[in-house]
Amino acid sequence: MKFEFLINFFIKGIMIGFSIAAPVGPIGILTIKRSLAHGPGAGFATGLGAATADAVYGCVAGFGLTVISNLLFGFQTGLLLAGGLFLCGLGISTLKQKSFEQAKDTPLFKGYIPAYLSAFFLTLTNPTTIMAFMAIFAGLGLGATANGSALSLVIGVFLGSCLWWMMLTFGVGQLKQKLNAGFLEWVNRSAGLVLLVFGVWALIRLIP
Repeated sequence: MKFEFLINFFIKGIMIGFSIAAPVGPIGILTIKRSLAHGPGAGFATGLGAATADAVYGCVAGFGLTVISNLLFGFQTGLLLAGGLFLCGLGISTLKQKSFEQAKDTPLFKGYIPAYLSAFFLTLTNPTTIMAFMAIFAGLGLGATANGSALSLVIGVFLGSCLWWMMLTFGVGQLKQKLNAGFLEWVNRSAGLVLLVFGVWALIRLIP
């Protein structure tokens, strides 16, 4: 296979990964919250977990792994319940957190690995993401390409997603330096409320 052909798939993968990651959802809110509270590194670890999950779903769509996609859709109710409860708990804990000034001596950040794993888990609990990837891949004529082009595509998806999270987290990190504690507190409370709303909405979707 020609090198130029692989590069073409790689570039398309970057654009797909960036476009999938960019819309603001629960992961975006969580990433912004952690970037403001604990720095860009914590936010990027969160985004990296989401990017890894995007790459997993990219593999499912790109390699045409219908068995895995059917399995995930079979467990969709359980995944949605777990994700909804996780978001509700995260939102409530955020709303109950001390202010940034009060929390200076008692940091709540538990480390980069937990931040990564929580975002990875939360992204995987939304198997409908597979449908988005499959629709995009099919629209571009990239579906079920079980060869080197699919691998180039998935790598591009991962790097494109990482690019978005890097831009977001370090942009928020720069913005934090210009914000006062009162505004940061308002952002934190708003993030907690939005996460709680996303969680409640996920649970409502379980009602027949």
